[in-house]
Amino acid sequence: MDYQALADLLFPDVQTTIEEVEARYPARNLPEGAKVTRFAPSPTGFVHFGGMYQAVVDERLAHQSNGVFILRIEDTDGQREIKGAVEALIGTLADYGVSYDEGLKMNADGSLTEVGAYGPYKQSQRAALYHVYAKKLVAEGKAYPCFTTMEELEEIQETDKKAEIKNTDWHIAAEQKRAAMLAGRNFTMDEVKEHLAKGDPFVLRILANGDPEKKTKFTDLVKGNLEVPENDEDFVLLKSDGIPTYHFAHAVDDHLMKTTHVIRGEDWLPSLPKHIMLFQYLGFKMPKYLHTAQILKTDENGGKKKLSKRDMGAKMEDYRQMGYAREAVWEYLLTLLNSNFEEWHAQNAEKSYLDFPFNIKKMSASGCLFDFTKLNDVSKNVLSHMTADQIYDAYLEWAVEFDPDFAAVLSASPDKAKAIFAIGRGGKKPRKDLCTWNDVKPYMSFFFAPYFTVNQTPLAKFDVQDIKAAYDAFLSSYVYTDEMNVWFDKIKAIADALGYASDMKAYKASPASYKGSVADISMFLRVAVTGRENAPDLYTVMQILGDTETRQRIQALSNTL
Repeated sequence: MDYQALADLLFPDVQTTIEEVEARYPARNLPEGAKVTRFAPSPTGFVHFGGMYQAVVDERLAHQSNGVFILRIEDTDGQREIKGAVEALIGTLADYGVSYDEGLKMNADGSLTEVGAYGPYKQSQRAALYHVYAKKLVAEGKAYPCFTTMEELEEIQETDKKAEIKNTDWHIAAEQKRAAMLAGRNFTMDEVKEHLAKGDPFVLRILANGDPEKKTKFTDLVKGNLEVPENDEDFVLLKSDGIPTYHFAHAVDDHLMKTTHVIRGEDWLPSLPKHIMLFQYLGFKMPKYLHTAQILKTDENGGKKKLSKRDMGAKMEDYRQMGYAREAVWEYLLTLLNSNFEEWHAQNAEKSYLDFPFNIKKMSASGCLFDFTKLNDVSKNVLSHMTADQIYDAYLEWAVEFDPDFAAVLSASPDKAKAIFAIGRGGKKPRKDLCTWNDVKPYMSFFFAPYFTVNQTPLAKFDVQDIKAAYDAFLSSYVYTDEMNVWFDKIKAIADALGYASDMKAYKASPASYKGSVADISMFLRVAVTGRENAPDLYTVMQILGDTETRQRIQALSNTL
């Protein structure tokens, strides 16, 4: 058969040559060792945690090597595409600080702009490029048209479904599928012309020459050395609407965009034989592949299963709604990605997580366990090491969207808010009161009159007269400008005067000898000033509230007893 004539017949509109296409995508001028990576999601829904897991690897490998990180939109499945998904995707990456160098960028008005010289960065806009390479494969006798009718395709698919149900018949179904595929290879030029004249659609299939009994050696940068069977399946390159499958599109795109490293989930490993063959057929140098481990979670029976789309935490948008800081999510991802991150972080607490030397060799080849308890520990640690200014700015950005009323309160008193956030910060063991931004309001709302309420329950087991006497004594001796030691000495004196131990050692040695301890006197004051039994450092709280507000709160509670 005259394959060039067949190629001209199938693709009469393709006049662009391979050389012309290659000239439009020259080699990148990058330093030695620089990596070019790409995050290539489909706009069919939210960004999955597993997708962000891969995006972070893409970003780290590229930017730590002074390379290029690309955002490519693989929108070849128009039926599943969700309106607004691209914008949501870009917004999610921005929310978590995952910056890329090329691809679609969002403008201030919500419109999209392409940045980079290797686009278009949406596959739906690259159809002409794919057709050039498809025509090349046909002209070389490596691909052929299949005019199988929809009825025949449905029959084959139905056979596959039955085989899944009845495993004993799998070999029969496979043979039927193989027979149908081989039958599709047998055609004449006259038959092709007849189909085209009738307007019959066709899919373009690769002409596989592999022997599944033979193995090909392949090195994956995460999984290590592998042996995969040769491909003997005539898989589809172009669908009947001329749109490429993922297999074909990613090979052409990664070649033209000069991708050096492809990061994707291990669920793509079964497709590896197809991609090895396709790169060989096209004459492309294969990029290096990293097939990342699955994200697992513990099920109700204590076993492990894949983190599904329905699980809490699967959607990246969940984390913003739950109030996790972007830095916390990043650091948690790094703990999953590199086994030595926590050790490095402990030794470099003052450094940013972006300074961490990410290493492919430290990635797990088996499943990574998603754990909210671990995420919360990481988040508490991250927030505890942020400065008061950083906490204020980051929380306000979140609260404007999720708690605008409280955001307005803090915005009206920034100095006061920052002073509250500063309590217990700094030093080797900072307080870890906050896990997510949702914890901020319950933690500090008592500082602001509209949110201040008093829970008197902790006072119930003490004598009312002792409580009132403690309040009166404190108000008569309290001097706002006292240093903390002087302030606490006065509280101890009140304890002694009321029969409460000012010395905790003495109290623990003989608790029956006292009504209580100085800790109880402090609790009386804490409940009056903060409305709760547990609160940040009481001296600092009074300093922030001021003399007048402190006195008013103590007197108000005393009057109700």
